[in-house]
Amino acid sequence: MGKFFTILSKILQDSILRRRILFVLGALVVFRALAAIPIPSVDTGRLNALFAGSDFLNLFNIFSGGGFSNLSIVMIGVSPYVTASIIMQLLTIMSPRLKALYQEEGEVGRKKFSQYSRMLTVPLAVVQAIGFLALLRSNGVLAPMATMDYITNIAIITGGALLLMWIGELITEYGIGNGLSLIIFAGIVSALPGGFAQLQFIFDVSQIPLYLLFIAVTLIVIGAVVVITEAERPIPITYAKRVRGSKVYGGVSTYLPLRLNQAGVIPIIFALSILLFPQMLFSFLQNVDSPLFQRIATSILEILNNGWVYAIAYFLLVFVFTYFYTAVTFDPDSISTNLQKGGAFIPGVRPGQPTSEYIARILTRLTLFGALFLGFVAVLPLIMRAGTGITAFSIGGTALLIVVSVVIDLIKKLEAQLSIREY
Repeated sequence: MGKFFTILSKILQDSILRRRILFVLGALVVFRALAAIPIPSVDTGRLNALFAGSDFLNLFNIFSGGGFSNLSIVMIGVSPYVTASIIMQLLTIMSPRLKALYQEEGEVGRKKFSQYSRMLTVPLAVVQAIGFLALLRSNGVLAPMATMDYITNIAIITGGALLLMWIGELITEYGIGNGLSLIIFAGIVSALPGGFAQLQFIFDVSQIPLYLLFIAVTLIVIGAVVVITEAERPIPITYAKRVRGSKVYGGVSTYLPLRLNQAGVIPIIFALSILLFPQMLFSFLQNVDSPLFQRIATSILEILNNGWVYAIAYFLLVFVFTYFYTAVTFDPDSISTNLQKGGAFIPGVRPGQPTSEYIARILTRLTLFGALFLGFVAVLPLIMRAGTGITAFSIGGTALLIVVSVVIDLIKKLEAQLSIREY
């Protein structure tokens, strides 16, 4: 506790850090204000009933940063931008040019890559806006509207998504931490008071042992997330001695840290994005004026809404995206090349391709544990709901994982900023 107050006092004494933190808080306040402005013609009673029976919409509400629960002008949140980023990163596997742009061309290349993602966000936001408006109209949440009003709502929702993307990037650039993650984090945290109020309303003395079980599981998951996030496997690195003139360089030993969970919380966000699209698409097709399309869409939605199918798909997507994101962001060949250029080597392993294969082999084994853990935490609330029949915490695992991961990342960023100031 003493260390915490020491770090807090250092942060408050540093004018630059104070400005960055205040900027983040100000941006999040703006986001929450936007999330409180609803689009026109919303039937709140039917909206609450629709949310009560849909895990899909509750998940999307988490993913949107909490703006979907009252159909605000930022109701689709950062989902289009995250989806665009997923598509762009998938394209890096198929396009060597994009891969070079993302991994090898430095800051300029990454800026161009981000610009392509922003451009792709616009059509994706329009598609999501059309899909959700059709879904809401079919469930009576939105009153019938004229064509011009419909187009206006699409423009408002699309503009809200782009505005939120811009706010997230401003937080990343001028604040501390990842802006998009902080927006999702703020949406989750903002829902806590309402969740506690609802829990108090449905509180049942006979369910106290079950509540204690949920609290115990929550604490265990928090501890496990922290341990897995911080765990790393050090690979010993030795620098060869080099003689230049009368001086000897190198000869020191260090290590290359490989994290157990190299991908962080990104696979969860990716998996949610992929899960949301089919449900949104087939919900839209249910309203198409064709009996064939309606039957196909209804049948597929019934399959997707099956609890076991949903849990298995969620687990597999998280598992696969953990490997995918790790492969995109961590290149063993590049690490091996850089080590060889710097005169470094792994003891007992030849430089070049053997070093790359050695690092890749260790990374694959580590990622297996990280992927299994992320997948298990993601579906844990669904397993608990199936065992207890209580739906109050059915979305809690995903939200808890995101919150803990974002807090850990934010603390690291603050400590890094403090270290820079001290030097």
